[in-house]
Amino acid sequence: MADTGATAGEVLRDAADRGGIFAGSDPFTIARAWLAEAEASEPNDPNAIALATVDADGLPNVRMVLLKEIEADAFVFYTNYGSAKAQEVDGAGKAAFVMHWKSLRRQIRVRGLVEREEGPQADAYYASRSLKSRLGAWASDQSKPLASRAALMADVARITALKGPSPPRPPFWGGYRIRPLELEFWADGAFRLHDRFRWRRNGLADGWEISRLNP
Repeated sequence: MADTGATAGEVLRDAADRGGIFAGSDPFTIARAWLAEAEASEPNDPNAIALATVDADGLPNVRMVLLKEIEADAFVFYTNYGSAKAQEVDGAGKAAFVMHWKSLRRQIRVRGLVEREEGPQADAYYASRSLKSRLGAWASDQSKPLASRAALMADVARITALKGPSPPRPPFWGGYRIRPLELEFWADGAFRLHDRFRWRRNGLADGWEISRLNP
């Protein structure tokens, strides 16, 4: 059981209250289990997340991206470092996302600190993508104005001729690792009496405090 600062009796009651799909002492294990269920029921992209950031003026922004890995203590996605999302993530050092599955009537919300993943792990993921996706990463100046679709395809053709069948990972493309300070697991309930459990910690080295929230 995570260190919540509760008495032994409170911990036992909390564990009993968080039975079924909410059971467990590790939120990342719960998240992986929910995602595995969604992979069998969602029609498209069960790993899609709505990633929220803020710009230099504090104006919020949100877009859909694909979550690629749930690590032991983090969530990982990949993008172009020149994109608007990357610039906002780098500027704030923080981000949030929600992962929602209509087929399961569940969602996970995450808020936390962000760091880049630019090493062998990023190289390995890039190499696992289809050739067209790898070439597309080189050709797209993501988030920047584009004259036309034809101009984009011409850039793809140019990159294909230049980089060949085994392009390396672009230096401007890689991963981000979100290390949560807060997660919330939500499941739909009858009459909108939903089940919500929030896991919160003050710092990355701290234990989790777990609370049931009102719907």
